[in-house]
Amino acid sequence: MGKEQNPRRVAENEAMAKTKMLRTSPQKLNLVAALIRGKKVDKALADLTFSHKRIAGDVKKCLQSAIANAENNHNLDVDNLVVAEAWVGKNMVLKRGRPRARGRFGKIMKPFSEITIKVREVDLAAAEEAKKAARLQKRTAASSRQAGTAATPEAAVEEQA
Repeated sequence: MGKEQNPRRVAENEAMAKTKMLRTSPQKLNLVAALIRGKKVDKALADLTFSHKRIAGDVKKCLQSAIANAENNHNLDVDNLVVAEAWVGKNMVLKRGRPRARGRFGKIMKPFSEITIKVREVDLAAAEEAKKAARLQKRTAASSRQAGTAATPEAAVEEQA
């Protein structure tokens, strides 16, 4: 009789966390987010712990929240989690100013940003095999380009025509 449950915004093997109003620019925050994308969560936590960037502590809190969400809300195994996605968005900007020479006014922008981190549970053996297959495919494509042959059978048919 009650309200219908909202559909999940992430897949069954994923969990996410979002932190808003981080007092840094999105560009600076994205440097830290790029540091953890695609890594296992324990390696990402270690990288954030020893990072010299000021905002790394807040990103670490967000990642720990995503890990806790995965464990407590979605019953995922923490040992098999990887940072699937980490994206950064703009938030509000405080506009301040400072008097300058000849009656002018220098604008000072104090931007805020937000980060969303999505963690995914993966089967580690299958992930390693997929990486090896992708690496092998990339290597064969590069070697076929050097040799002047087509990378795919469809491209070979088009070259002959």
